[in-house]
Amino acid sequence: MWRRVLRPQVTGTAGFFWRSLFTMKLKSSEFQSLFTDGLSGLAELFEKHQYELRIAGGAVRDLLSGKRPDDVDFATTATPEEMKRMFLSAGIRMINNKGEKHGTITARVHNENFEVTTLRVDVEMDGRHAEVEFTTDWQKDAERRDLTINSMFLGLDGTLYDYFKGHEDLQNRKVRFVGSAEQRIQEDYLRILRYLRFYGRVVLEPGDHEPETLDAIRNNGRGLAAISGERIWVELKKMVVGNHAAHLLEQIYDLELAQYIGLPPDGNVEEMKRVWENAKDHSPKPMTVLAALFRCPEEVEKMDVRLKVSREEKTLAVFLVKQRRELHKSQDDPDSLKPFADFIIDSREMDSKSKVCELLKYQGEDKLLAELSRWTIPRFPVSGHDLRRMGITSGKEIGSTLQELRDIWKKSRYQMEKEELLSHIKP
Repeated sequence: MWRRVLRPQVTGTAGFFWRSLFTMKLKSSEFQSLFTDGLSGLAELFEKHQYELRIAGGAVRDLLSGKRPDDVDFATTATPEEMKRMFLSAGIRMINNKGEKHGTITARVHNENFEVTTLRVDVEMDGRHAEVEFTTDWQKDAERRDLTINSMFLGLDGTLYDYFKGHEDLQNRKVRFVGSAEQRIQEDYLRILRYLRFYGRVVLEPGDHEPETLDAIRNNGRGLAAISGERIWVELKKMVVGNHAAHLLEQIYDLELAQYIGLPPDGNVEEMKRVWENAKDHSPKPMTVLAALFRCPEEVEKMDVRLKVSREEKTLAVFLVKQRRELHKSQDDPDSLKPFADFIIDSREMDSKSKVCELLKYQGEDKLLAELSRWTIPRFPVSGHDLRRMGITSGKEIGSTLQELRDIWKKSRYQMEKEELLSHIKP
């Protein structure tokens, strides 16, 4: 059941305007499944001390979409000090006090951790961080959030509190900033990438952006240069494996954002679009899609300096850029998997099979990808110990003999057993 309440709202210098507060009752099984002993105990404690407690942000969005959220954040009218006194009096342990200066207290109730954050209002922003003050006004807290679909609250009785038509946007598959897109972006420039990421999660078809939103992004894109690479990479790698990834990466280039987020300014967008079509149905890793933009390994190095990706992610990108043209199926050999199997055997690296699978996704080799996924890396049956038993003691000779036997083993399609291989050693 819906209820609408009209109330005045203030947003900085924007003046007064009327916004509708929509409420409804949610009774889904996904919502009911959240009520563990821990959450029930937490709810009873806040009710006893007469503080409001609601589910906030992304968890509300997921529940309204029929999904059980992986993480649930809570908002409250209680200040951090009030929460600490309340938890201490109830004998509840608090952990990870790093979030306290931002208003977040993490309490452990019935072996579950609950992050509860005091309602806040921004008082000073520099495009990267915000100085906040605590408030008891739910609407003011909603106003400081980025997107309408992330600005809703859900009471523990199932009541939805929606100040900016977030539920309507979710139903209509729209992604909009709360209030002025320009203002929201200038408060935190990372919201540009968050907008694009959520666009991929929510919108059904690419290319359905509001022109004023794209204008606001284009006008403020250089602000991303001041955002840390780690924060950018968190958003970027989620975006490139979501829906419409090719369209969103193309938008990044159309909006002239690439130079600020570690991507090559003249990235190969057409190659990226082709690779995305090849790989999208096979759960590619983020770097598999992004590698298509790089024209040489040096561009991967520049990206790493900006984004500080993991060693595994960087080596995958370098591998794909180097091998995407060199390592491919043979047109003459009926065993088209052989070049890839040989590469894996020769590399002797733990993650070589995983890298080659990503290469096959990149190349669009669906059949070979299925074959390689089923293939078990064979174990070379001969060791240096076997050669020493045959009287070969020189380390150099052992090394060269093992390599000769590996070549013979490879030609046998890895079928030859130890004794047969050892028979090739000349006395």
